[in-house]
Amino acid sequence: MIRTIRPLFFLMLLCSSLTYAQVKDPVVEKIVKEATENSHLEKLAHELVDVVGPRLVGTPEMKNAHDWAVNKYESWGIPAHNEKWGEWRGWQRGITHVDMVHPRVRSLEAMQLAWSPATPKKGVTAELVILPEVADSMAFQKWLPNVKGKIVMVSMHQPTGRPDYNWEKHATKESFEKMKKERDAQTKAWRERISKTGYSTRTLPQALEKAGAAGVLISNWSGGFGVNKIFSASTKKIPTIDMSLEDYGMLYRMVEHGDKPKISIKTEAKELGKVPTFNTIAEIKGTEKPEEYIILSAHFDSWDGATGATDNGTGTIMMMEAMRILKKMYPNPKRTIIAGHWGSEEQGLNGSRSFVEDHPEIVKNIQAVFNQDNGTGRVVNISGQGFLNSYDYLGRWLRAVPREITSEIETTFPGTPGGGGSDYASFVAAGAPAFSLSSLSWDYGTYTWHTNRDTYDKIVFDDVRSNVILAAILTYMASEDPETASREKIVLPVNSRTGEQMTWPAPRKPTRVGGQD
Repeated sequence: MIRTIRPLFFLMLLCSSLTYAQVKDPVVEKIVKEATENSHLEKLAHELVDVVGPRLVGTPEMKNAHDWAVNKYESWGIPAHNEKWGEWRGWQRGITHVDMVHPRVRSLEAMQLAWSPATPKKGVTAELVILPEVADSMAFQKWLPNVKGKIVMVSMHQPTGRPDYNWEKHATKESFEKMKKERDAQTKAWRERISKTGYSTRTLPQALEKAGAAGVLISNWSGGFGVNKIFSASTKKIPTIDMSLEDYGMLYRMVEHGDKPKISIKTEAKELGKVPTFNTIAEIKGTEKPEEYIILSAHFDSWDGATGATDNGTGTIMMMEAMRILKKMYPNPKRTIIAGHWGSEEQGLNGSRSFVEDHPEIVKNIQAVFNQDNGTGRVVNISGQGFLNSYDYLGRWLRAVPREITSEIETTFPGTPGGGGSDYASFVAAGAPAFSLSSLSWDYGTYTWHTNRDTYDKIVFDDVRSNVILAAILTYMASEDPETASREKIVLPVNSRTGEQMTWPAPRKPTRVGGQD
């Protein structure tokens, strides 16, 4: 009898699975249809990325973005509000203009770093000097008076502006290997040059400022054609400028060859004192289990070297579009659906950490958090984040997503808990099932992550539309699920390096008052 029942059992199981797979859910079909035939993504991207622009914490543009999102949600019939969580140094970027004025005249590609002080109205014109090679910190202190009235170049002169993939395509193997070897040696030597001053890359500009330098010039090349990463200044009175590899290299060579180049720097910026910082929260109230929550999560702030299109404009408009579609096609969810647009992720997940700290009543009743924050690409990886049974409920929810979307997604169950990197980690640390919807690269790390080229033209809207469908269906399935998602955690392994048992990430305190140092 066992021999006859076992094949029958498997046949019944197979038929059941096929029947389940073939059942068409009308809500899922409506979500897919609305996302593909009535997408608002391009308009949302234009309004956020082109019109509002970059969203550096503490700037008027960041506040404009929060207000824009609230108004947009309310136009869709979704209640939304800005929730204050702290204060930050208020600052507004102005015009940057940098010109070589000797030995010839040329406008240069450069911009001030975030929170860099403005120059006097007439600007600053000075000769350039290169950070020297010194034997030790005492020798550097003896040299330091030489910076008075000069603009100091503190970045390495890159031997090539061509990315490695371009070398691999066109160079001989021997030439490519030679270039890499020489560049590695040069990079190591420059690090030692910085170290021997007795300062770090962060504290060195402050020492130069104290010694009377007129400005600090860097070139933070990102490894691609024409791409630099733009972060923040540590100087308080003199400008810190990032310059393109091409122009920086030209000036560096001029200094080396004794041409005594001079540049003129004119920057505008406004100090605005302490300003409030916010998260934008939108909500579709649940009908059967309103005290249980699904959160669509994406950080709202950006660096401001460009317009923050893929970090994290794409994650933002993806979650907004998912909310719009859910409100239209699934207006009465069983559980409450929240969109969280977090402030100051770039300075340490501060917005989401504040939300977790301020709303324990929500965090303890989270069914799932879906977070997106690594570029414009379609989702290709989802990890269970160390939740033991995540394969069960995430697997059930994913089965409702069209095969053409899930076929490229690799899942890792149960995975390990993320300790940082993006806002899902704030919830994971608090024990809530939170998952990163990780995207295909599109050379994100080189070309758009924190760079001066993170602009609207880099958005791949077909991929973002795919992610909208994925997030909306996962949210719908999580809301409808009769079961509450398990929070049971795996037993973490022993760390092979330390020999000690790994522990679950602990919640970290947000920085509630920032940017004042």
